[in-house]
Amino acid sequence: MPGIRVLPLNVACESTVAADIEAGTAAAMQGIVESLTTPLTPQEKSPKPSAAKPQKIVFKGSYEEVNRFFYQNGWTDGLPIVPPNEDAVKEMMTGTDLPADHVVAKVIPRLGKATIEKIAVNAVMAGALPTHMPVLIAAVEALMDQKTRFDTFEVSTGSWAPFFAITGSIRHDIHINYSSGALSPGNIANAAIGRAVGLIVKNIGGARKGIEDMGVIGNPAKYSLVLGENEEETPWVPLEVERGFNKEENTLTVFFPNSYTQSVPRDTSAEGIARSLAEMGPWNMSCLIVIPSHAKILADAGWTKEKLKKFILENAPSRVPARKENTDILSQPPPAVDPEGLMIVVAGGPGAWMALLRSVGGIQNSFVTKKIELPRNWDKLVAKYKDIVPTYVGY
Repeated sequence: MPGIRVLPLNVACESTVAADIEAGTAAAMQGIVESLTTPLTPQEKSPKPSAAKPQKIVFKGSYEEVNRFFYQNGWTDGLPIVPPNEDAVKEMMTGTDLPADHVVAKVIPRLGKATIEKIAVNAVMAGALPTHMPVLIAAVEALMDQKTRFDTFEVSTGSWAPFFAITGSIRHDIHINYSSGALSPGNIANAAIGRAVGLIVKNIGGARKGIEDMGVIGNPAKYSLVLGENEEETPWVPLEVERGFNKEENTLTVFFPNSYTQSVPRDTSAEGIARSLAEMGPWNMSCLIVIPSHAKILADAGWTKEKLKKFILENAPSRVPARKENTDILSQPPPAVDPEGLMIVVAGGPGAWMALLRSVGGIQNSFVTKKIELPRNWDKLVAKYKDIVPTYVGY
């Protein structure tokens, strides 16, 4: 495509001050006219593609040298990576029946081809196991579904991060944490799957911090935000069934929050728990993480997921309404929330805490669920890696 002329504007990002907008626009008009009317140069008319061919082996050196090389080339997330040598990548690809050159998706913004081999390279770098490959493939497929609004969230100033909820027996096969500290560091599946997705988005998709990803403050959840649902202890239908799949199927559900809140209920009666959940203030797209003990109290008192959602949406506080003379969009009350924009996941350990993952910013998006497809050799693969679990020394 022809070269694109870029003209910066001297207006503060998302400014609402009319005088600043007028002054910045007026100052830019001459440059805009010149850029639109000056004939294209030969290079702009037909940019020459890079003639460089991708190399199979990009570097040889020690562990420290490899990490420094990858970091200086902008290929890491700032943490040390596992060198993706040929043997490690080949072993990673045993986690799928798809061939190495199979393109799972073209990842925006650069439309990088997320082949099985490239996904495997980033999975190795993140410290993932071959048993994580089916989840990563489903994750890439889910992100490319337009209903997620990944096209906006990956590069936005608002610092959204993908949240993945895993369901089905695969949680046990790969040791996904859905109990105490499910969103904390310490479990290789939860940590490495989320981290691998971040590397895939950066290295294949080309969303680089401060270049394409323009998050103003950033989001620590971009390192990893993965948990499983505690299907064994939920009194309600499991998430995959609610999302239209069979109970026997393994699924991955994704949405993009950019804020995280924890709270405790005022009292632990069913209505007290429900009212406390509502007071956390969910609007737009939100996911409430309800611990099993709270879910049981609610269910025993006759609260279904549907009844709980309805109560929460009817009783959630709104932002302070704007004064008549104030037209600032940020101070307007939020629109009514559709029940489809609220997801409830049962997870977490013993205690009294509840959590809310929320998408703030008013961008219309949806939860997206994909089936996780297992390879034919799944049972053997699980047996090979089943003992990779942390064992803590007792007192």
